[in-house]
Amino acid sequence: MLRKGKKNDAKAVFEILVRENQPMLLTYLRAVVRDKTAVDDLFQDTMLIAWKKLGEYDHSRPFGPWLRGIAARLVMAHFRKAKSGPLPLEEHTLEYFSQQIQHINSKPGDTWDDKIIALQQCIEILSEQHQQVIKLRYFEEHPTSRIAVVTKTSLETIRKRLQRARSHLLDCLKRKKVVMEISR
Repeated sequence: MLRKGKKNDAKAVFEILVRENQPMLLTYLRAVVRDKTAVDDLFQDTMLIAWKKLGEYDHSRPFGPWLRGIAARLVMAHFRKAKSGPLPLEEHTLEYFSQQIQHINSKPGDTWDDKIIALQQCIEILSEQHQQVIKLRYFEEHPTSRIAVVTKTSLETIRKRLQRARSHLLDCLKRKKVVMEISR
């Protein structure tokens, strides 16, 4: 049994590790589960199980893959229970997603936070119209039809703006050498 001081230390370390790995874990869950509520539930369940099993964690290994391993088992159980999924998910598919997410953060100076900062900088230099459609589509998660209504613009124009904005973002990220190499 842990003394009170050691339990508080474990809690502090756990909170730091979770904070460092939260964006990638959420990205991983969002990549394989479409339902926002399910993603939130799976994230919370992953955290609870990780906290309960923290004593089983091998400190010589990275925390992120261990956390995603817990999440992968929960995702598989979620889809078995629902008897459906957006993809024919199998364990090797989840492992592939986990490896790609690990690859994002594998090089010094090329961390997840670095990529997010670069993306934010690239969004800031877009034209106002392009910023607007990117924010409405990806930050507020509006479908293109809703963006057309909100902006009082034709659906085709919105689609074209999104296409151009994504193209500008890709070019900007390439110039910053931030675009991930997904197919290794």
